[in-house]
Amino acid sequence: MLGSTEMFGPFAIFAMVLYVLLSFLGIMANGFIVVVLGREWVRSHQLSPCDMILISLGASCFCLLWLGMIHDFYFFFLHHLQYSKEHAHQYFGIYWDFLNSTKFWFAAWLSVFFCVKTANFTHPIFLWLKWRVNGLVPWFLLISLLISFIVTMLCFVGNNALYQAFLQGTFSGNATYYSFTRNLEIHYFFPLKLITLSTPGSIFVVSIVLLITSLWRHSSKMQHSAHGTQDFSTEAHTRALKSLVSFLVRYAVSFLSLIIDVTILSGFWSTWYWPWQIVIYMSTSIHPFILILGNSHLEGALMKLLLLPKTFWNDKRMSSPTEDMHLSLPYQGKDSTEK
Repeated sequence: MLGSTEMFGPFAIFAMVLYVLLSFLGIMANGFIVVVLGREWVRSHQLSPCDMILISLGASCFCLLWLGMIHDFYFFFLHHLQYSKEHAHQYFGIYWDFLNSTKFWFAAWLSVFFCVKTANFTHPIFLWLKWRVNGLVPWFLLISLLISFIVTMLCFVGNNALYQAFLQGTFSGNATYYSFTRNLEIHYFFPLKLITLSTPGSIFVVSIVLLITSLWRHSSKMQHSAHGTQDFSTEAHTRALKSLVSFLVRYAVSFLSLIIDVTILSGFWSTWYWPWQIVIYMSTSIHPFILILGNSHLEGALMKLLLLPKTFWNDKRMSSPTEDMHLSLPYQGKDSTEK
């Protein structure tokens, strides 16, 4: 087990419960996106480019949240060294690295799609991309899967080295397993994860900057016109930025996680394990709600789902009109007799 009695104090238990609730909210929201768009795909045999990215991102986050909960509880109830000795450490690592990488790449392509479709630039390359982006989306998704597979294999090499070193117990000089792990984390995993996050993160940041620049230029132009600043283009820019803003938090937390992994203190996990898991998965759990409210099709499906109990109750009341008429007939007869 990870630790001491601090791990089972009131604060830790509260953080654990909050983490589980937050994870289930994210699972339901991402699952809702996958079900609604998957149903549309089955019914019409096609999806719009934006919906392709959304269903891919939703499926990735859905699986990642489930895997994260299983991993965190498995890791929590085993000592770190014992966990490293288990085969499950490598299995969890393979799936988590792949899903985490696809999540960031899908988010990056979503930002590119919103930027290209919303921003107003006249550069030839941008105009060419605006014209071709719909056909490029499937290729973007395939490239994301390929890159994520390569990253996963590279991470597996490092995890397998840790596993073999633990089993053999042979280290150079006076090195211990802990020092071997730290050296591998600093000199192998950190550069690999940094490159893995920086590439889609750079694409995302560039898209955000272009969107903000386009919005600023458009707002300045509209302020000098008689139409004011509120128009369809401004609303489209604002909606796109709202849909992407939480991804900034996700990237920031991921980079912070890299720093903590390298400079982690020995007592960190014994006190802040569950609060840190909340920070890591908060964006993955909350962001799908922003995507749902920013998509008219998903928002309409959500409203229908929320109104389903009321509709069911109204249908149930309307299904027995004869009973209501039967109850009212004696009173109608009495009134007619008195008249």
